[in-house]
Amino acid sequence: MPKITFVNQKKEIEVPAGSNLRDEAKKAGIQMHPSFPPFNCMGHGLCATCRVLVKQGKENLSTKGLVEKISFAVLHPFANIGSEEEMRLACQCTIKGDVAVETTPALNLSGETFWQKPYPNK
Repeated sequence: MPKITFVNQKKEIEVPAGSNLRDEAKKAGIQMHPSFPPFNCMGHGLCATCRVLVKQGKENLSTKGLVEKISFAVLHPFANIGSEEEMRLACQCTIKGDVAVETTPALNLSGETFWQKPYPNK
């Protein structure tokens, strides 16, 4: 059975392959939503409050689907700056193997990645 390691909480759980990351975190008592809990989309990929930073095993998660791509590109464009490949929505991730995630990662709004120019000077 795959293992999910929650880095911030220093907790590791075993889950069945094919299970949803958000659902399994919720069962284990891991708080996925940094804001007031009723203000989330209940796992439909619209609010981005369940975003996690994948520290290890991103190949052991399902690939980003259309809902997740739209959420990051259109609805929440600042939610994954600087971590485009590692930032995922837990509600949209299916577990295929061992993975380590950081819940409620900070936004990188003041970092170099956010303020860099989109095109290099020529």
